[in-house]
Amino acid sequence: MSANALMSLGIRAMNANYAALQATGHNIANANTEGYSRQSVVLETNGGQFTGAGFFGKGVNVATVQRAHSEFLTREAATSKSVAAADEARSAQLTQLEKVFPLGEAGLGYAASQMFNALVDVANKPSDTSSRQVVLARAGEFASKLATAGGQIETLQRGVTEELKASVTQANMLATRVAELNQRIASATGSGQTPNDLLDQRDQAISELSAYVQVTRIDAGDGTVSLFVGGGQKLVLAGQATPLVTVPDSYDATKLQLGVNDSGSLRMLSQELLTGGSIAGLMRFQNEDLVAARNQLGQLAAAVAGSVNRQQALGLDGSQPPGSGAPLLAVGAPRVLPASGNSGGGNVSISVAEPTELQASDYELLADPSLPAGSYTLTRLSDGSTQTVSNGSVVDGMRITIGAPAPAANDRFLLQPVAMAAVSASLAMENTRGLAAASPVAATFDVDNIGTASVSALSATAVNGAAAPLTATLTFTDDVGSYSWELRDAGNALVRSGTGSWSAGNPIRSDAWTPATPAQRYDWALELNGVPRSGDVLTVGATPFPASDNGNARAMMALGEAGLVGQRTVGGTVVPGASVTDAYANMLAEIGVRVQGAELAAQQSATIADQADADLQSKVGVNLDEEAARLIQFQQSYQAAAKMLQVAQSLFDTLLQAAG
Repeated sequence: MSANALMSLGIRAMNANYAALQATGHNIANANTEGYSRQSVVLETNGGQFTGAGFFGKGVNVATVQRAHSEFLTREAATSKSVAAADEARSAQLTQLEKVFPLGEAGLGYAASQMFNALVDVANKPSDTSSRQVVLARAGEFASKLATAGGQIETLQRGVTEELKASVTQANMLATRVAELNQRIASATGSGQTPNDLLDQRDQAISELSAYVQVTRIDAGDGTVSLFVGGGQKLVLAGQATPLVTVPDSYDATKLQLGVNDSGSLRMLSQELLTGGSIAGLMRFQNEDLVAARNQLGQLAAAVAGSVNRQQALGLDGSQPPGSGAPLLAVGAPRVLPASGNSGGGNVSISVAEPTELQASDYELLADPSLPAGSYTLTRLSDGSTQTVSNGSVVDGMRITIGAPAPAANDRFLLQPVAMAAVSASLAMENTRGLAAASPVAATFDVDNIGTASVSALSATAVNGAAAPLTATLTFTDDVGSYSWELRDAGNALVRSGTGSWSAGNPIRSDAWTPATPAQRYDWALELNGVPRSGDVLTVGATPFPASDNGNARAMMALGEAGLVGQRTVGGTVVPGASVTDAYANMLAEIGVRVQGAELAAQQSATIADQADADLQSKVGVNLDEEAARLIQFQQSYQAAAKMLQVAQSLFDTLLQAAG
């Protein structure tokens, strides 16, 4: 073997160790670079040369530079990061939503209690102006808190809209970055070597993209990757990116939904298929949490305002002469939003039929072509329950009116009976005389009665302005509650008569009497204390002194404890709703459960994401202690190779001297 062979061995060894030193230095330089994967030089023997004495090695070759990489850990880290981003985005928004509904004296429940409690002084002094003024002030505070909470919910919606737009812009930038890197990687891969730094940059871009929207990754043989979202919609295909777009909701343009713009063709992405990324978290908050909170608040507002205003209308105000009470509170009206893709005009409207039965939900009305003409499918979106309705149907306290032109086949409408009630809440009355404290009817007992019956409560239940006021006379015919009744007009002419029965705990209701016509101006409900005896007589007629009567003020006071919110009628049986304070407490509890659940999910998914990233870094990250050890190792190897060259040179000089 010649000195040249030994020199060749030394040169190859120096080159190999220099390459290793260069890779180690690159690792140290990028130890803090986000997404960088540790690189190492792959060495291979140069083979042997045959001689009569055997095979002699010819040194070492640098085969390639490879990066530490785990496809499984990289995918796991990106997926867990995507889920964590979705949970964190929703949790952050729910935390803001929770602040809309404060506790204690700052809350709606307290404001409602104060409004009803203020009626106590009016009941004690019906004509006292200052007591009436306090009621108006408390009602105004309640309405103001409703409007403030409703406005804050709309502010949250606007914030979500802007954040969705910004997130989609960032996601599109990252998708374009991945497509550009795909092109560069495909070009570089053609050389037969892998462009490690470009691969790291692409993995990092995909990881950052996953924080906005979860993607499915498919690797191609040419080194490129394809990314898909929402159950198969392409986002990146080789060197081309398909942009995500925000699209106004088909019903409500203030809300955004997500789609992809595939060469000018819009393809919508269902929220159910967006399982990760901050965009998915924002979409879930917008479409579920914010809708539920808006409807619960609106349900409370509509139920209280509707019940109070109805009771107001059943009383007499402080004007001279007294008149029926005007509305005390105003709230936003129900609304119908047609789908943007409807083919026909469709005249659909809704109104409140029974405020206490309004539910905290939106509804979707579908003109189902499989149903008979005039029939439609109504879906309650809060629980997915469906039923068939037609013009004039009353469902959950709302009346549906469908006029001409009728909706075309497959047209859809979003019905919102309570969604906008709170945001437009206000005090509808300024004059203290407008408060209807007096009941239009009063009861008197015959002085010759021998029973112990007395009035527990008497209030009007309905008013028919077109009918004449009538006076009712009830005569008990036995000791167990049977009675006969007569209704007479102002001239004492008999209008109608009949019989009925009373039992303890059940009111006598004039609207339950038969025959029911001709109608009277006021129907009423009378509750008795004690027990009437046979022959006892009581009379219910017009209130003789409205200025000092407190019957309607007491009826309005009772609304504070009544089950006004969320009443249901199931199979003809009325299931009472919750009181105002209980309804607000239930609202706080539900939002609290949502917040706690979201925080727990965010904590758990963040822990999983951190662990996945730690596992990935333990596999591909740079350890400076290890790199320092390798630096010394390769330095020593390089110095040894240099010594080899020195020895080869000395041998060559010796040969030259011997030959000379």
